[in-house]
Amino acid sequence: MNDIVIFAIILIGVGVLFIAKTIIIVSQSDIYVVERLGKFSRELNAGLHIIVPFLDSIREKISIQERIIDIPSQSVITKDNVNITVDGLVFCKVQNAKESVYNVVSFQKAISSLAMTTIRSEIGSMLLDETLSNRERLNAKLQSELADAASNWGLLVTRVEISDISVPQDIEQAMNLQMKAEREKRSIELNAMAEKEAVIRKAEAIKQGEFLKAEAIERMADAKKYEQEKIAEGQKKAITIINEAIAKNQDSAEFLLAKDRIKAFGLLASSNSKDKLIVPYEATELIGSLSILKDILKKDNG
Repeated sequence: MNDIVIFAIILIGVGVLFIAKTIIIVSQSDIYVVERLGKFSRELNAGLHIIVPFLDSIREKISIQERIIDIPSQSVITKDNVNITVDGLVFCKVQNAKESVYNVVSFQKAISSLAMTTIRSEIGSMLLDETLSNRERLNAKLQSELADAASNWGLLVTRVEISDISVPQDIEQAMNLQMKAEREKRSIELNAMAEKEAVIRKAEAIKQGEFLKAEAIERMADAKKYEQEKIAEGQKKAITIINEAIAKNQDSAEFLLAKDRIKAFGLLASSNSKDKLIVPYEATELIGSLSILKDILKKDNG
C-alpha cells in the first residue's frame, strides 16, 4: 500500500514537472528564444505558449525595453594633442532577438567597446575647441557608426549622448583666461561700435537739421517770390486799368497827378517839424491841377 502511494506521488510530481516545462507564459516586455535539440526553433512573444519538454529549451530571455549602455570614462587625445577624458551613454533596444543572441556574444559589451573605439577615432580628428563646441555633431557621428554595426546584432540605436568631457586643470585655466580676454575684447569692440554709431547718428541729425533748415529757407523764398509775383500781377492789373482809363479820358492822368500832389502837400503840412518851409513849386500847375480836379468832380456830379 505504501509503495502504491509513493508511486502515485512520484507520478503526480512528474506530471506537474511536465506541465511546468510544457506551459510558458511570456511577459509583454520580453521575447524568449527557443532551441530544439540545440538548434534555433522559434521566438516566443508575449502570451501563453506550449513547448515540448526535454526537446525544447529556453536559450535566452531578451527584454525588448529600451536599455542604457554606459560608455566607460576613457582618456582621448585630440588633434591638437590635448589629453581629455570622455564618457557617455548609448540608448538602444532589441529588434531581432535571434540576431542579438547568435550574432554576438554580448551585444552590451560589443556596443560599449565599439562606442569607445568610435569616440577615440572621431575626437582624434577634431581640435579641442571643436570637441567642446560640436558635441551634437559628435553624438550624431557616434549614433551613425553604432547604428550600422548594431543592425547586424538585431539592435536599434536610438540615441547617443556624450555626457561629460573633462580637460586637464591647466588647460581649463588657460581656456578661462582666453574666454576672459575674448569677453573683454568683445566689450571693447561693442563700446567702439556704440561710440561710432552715436557719432554717425549725431552727424546724421545735424545733416538732417541743416537739410530741414535749407528746405525751410527755400520754402520761405518760394513764398516770398509767390507774394512778389502776386503783387506784381496786382500792380500790372492796376496799371492796365489806369492806362485804359487814361486812354478813355485824358483828364484821368491829370487827376491822378493832382491827387498825389495834394496828398504830398497835406503830409508836409501836417508834419510837427518846426524847421519846415512850404514853398509852392510851379504854383500855376498846382492851381491848374485843382481846376482840373474841380472840372472832373463837376462832370461826375453832373
